[in-house]
Amino acid sequence: MATAVPAASAVRTHPVLADLIPASRLRDATLVLGGAVLTGLAAQLSVPVPGSPVPVTGQTFAALLVGTALGARRGLLALALYAVAGVAGMPWFADGSSGAGAPSFGYILGMALAAGVVGALARRGADRSVWRTAGTMVLGSAVVYAVGVPYLALAAHLSASQAVSLGLTPYLIGDALKAALAMGALPAAWKLVGRRG
Repeated sequence: MATAVPAASAVRTHPVLADLIPASRLRDATLVLGGAVLTGLAAQLSVPVPGSPVPVTGQTFAALLVGTALGARRGLLALALYAVAGVAGMPWFADGSSGAGAPSFGYILGMALAAGVVGALARRGADRSVWRTAGTMVLGSAVVYAVGVPYLALAAHLSASQAVSLGLTPYLIGDALKAALAMGALPAAWKLVGRRG
């Protein structure tokens, strides 16, 4: 009599880009710290959006790349470190700000969750082809907005439609450009290292 294979064991996992570096605790700690620093630096690439308390920054793109390159656990830890250090006073949120009081803080929380999601997808090979990478980046961005927009509505005392108008709609074109950049960069990185998994 044949035994059924549990569905979980049928899921094929792949290495993420960070796994190409020899494994050690020092490697993991360095990658987590590096992911947080990269996100903090990318947050300084900031352009104000007229009428919105949320600027266009490079931090969402960095957060999604960190999650994809490091995997779910390390990506989530990197963005959690970024958030905790920023709340503690490290001036590396957008425009050199810090603290949890800004209406845009929900996006930072969403980025941490999104880093975990895209990292888990990368473990399943979602960063190996152009179209799978695009889908991964779109899903990651949706997770950021799913947390950020409601937080913006609550923090800034906005209606749901106002929060969408100020905290989602102006950023869709930029997100499409970021997804297009990732669509080229991540599969190219795998091609460069010669590992398709």
